[in-house]
Amino acid sequence: MVSLWNSSLQKKASDLHGDTWNIETDQTIVENSLAPNWDQYISGSFAEFRCSLCRRTWGSSRVQVVFHFHLNRESRQGTIKLRCYKQECKTCNEAQWEDPNFPVENTDVLVERLVRNIRKKCYGEKDETNRSSVFDGRLNGPHESAHCEACRLGICSQAN
Repeated sequence: MVSLWNSSLQKKASDLHGDTWNIETDQTIVENSLAPNWDQYISGSFAEFRCSLCRRTWGSSRVQVVFHFHLNRESRQGTIKLRCYKQECKTCNEAQWEDPNFPVENTDVLVERLVRNIRKKCYGEKDETNRSSVFDGRLNGPHESAHCEACRLGICSQAN
């Protein structure tokens, strides 16, 4: 999963003042609990899930994604920590928390928005576009709040 995110990042962040940025997953990061000198960007997107027990698949239009990012100016290395909140199968009694699978176009839009935030927070750039990204990725799919990890933790911004 992280290779898809890093591939998109390399395309979108190739001109970030010569600094190198890398995304790593971190299932321990929590919304609004930032380490000193780190910034946060939160978004949501459509993703698909597959139950590891019954193999059922489903889509959700509201999968919460949290990014924490920091630029080490001395080493010119940027680190992005990514947490994608999970969902569980609504038909299995002993359901596991399943990782989301984002379509490439949705990942690209999320990374584009993240890079805009990095430009503002780390480099003091203004967003000259004066608009949000036009989203052309897939959005449709229900959101099962009872089976959403972010909803259970009380942090899903789009809970039903």
